[in-house]
Amino acid sequence: MLENRHTTVLDARRKPDWIRAQVPGGEAYLKLRSRLRQLGLHTVCQEASCPNIGDCWTRGTATIMVLGDTCTRSCGFCNVKTGRPPTTDLDEPRRVAQMLAETGLQHVVITSVDRDDLEDGGAAIWAETIRRTKEACPDMSVEALIGDFKGVQRNLQLVIDAAPDILSHNVETVPRMHPAVRPQAQYDRSIGVLARIRAGGLTAKTSLMVGIGERDDELDSTMQDIRNRAGTNILTIGQYLQPTRNHLPIDRWVPPATFDLWKQRGLELGFRVVESGPLVRSSYHAEEQARAAGTTRCRP
Repeated sequence: MLENRHTTVLDARRKPDWIRAQVPGGEAYLKLRSRLRQLGLHTVCQEASCPNIGDCWTRGTATIMVLGDTCTRSCGFCNVKTGRPPTTDLDEPRRVAQMLAETGLQHVVITSVDRDDLEDGGAAIWAETIRRTKEACPDMSVEALIGDFKGVQRNLQLVIDAAPDILSHNVETVPRMHPAVRPQAQYDRSIGVLARIRAGGLTAKTSLMVGIGERDDELDSTMQDIRNRAGTNILTIGQYLQPTRNHLPIDRWVPPATFDLWKQRGLELGFRVVESGPLVRSSYHAEEQARAAGTTRCRP
């Protein structure tokens, strides 16, 4: 078990030297942004103000966000807009598959907003998007990052049956912090989603953020739950960055050396792949994680 470490920087409002992201720009970045706009597609890179957008888009990779850009939940850490979503775009799965077929990527991550307004939570759109993408891009491995579908098993099963190469669901934080961080979610429900993904024979993945109020001993216990109770294969751990003043404040800055220790601890617990670092997000270096996890269509 990891010892509790005091990793708080005295002035949590100021970013430390190790938090440095690439400024967006360049030909590859602008080309991808233009194509996404032409097809009317959304990305979590933009909607959630991801610090890695410059790095990932320059490499020609992006995380596609389906089911619109308006979330029905209001998590304390997330910068995706919340409210009542407009009419569901039933043509979106076709356009996503069309765009991905033009990219030549080996691996893609598709995520979505939560759609608690829909009877199935958007599961049917999810399943169609995965199936169409696999048909249009037979050499591309597909990673889907889903919500919890409010724990409705038949809706989750629709997505499992579509058989993405990796199926992710983010726990995000330790149980004690859930009421503030994910007020419309439940810790045990998320552990159950991950367990069902593994029971369905798929590669399961989840993500945790640190610096939002958790203690190191709580993080260790949560990692044990994710591995032992849910059998999850891939874990990512990254620093929480406050998107706006209206979001939860940063509690501490965790130094790179501590992220290295958490990676070591995760591997000791039996995770197949652990990506741990200040700027790590659930989709960051996802292609490399897929290769390391041995997903079948991700070539070396």
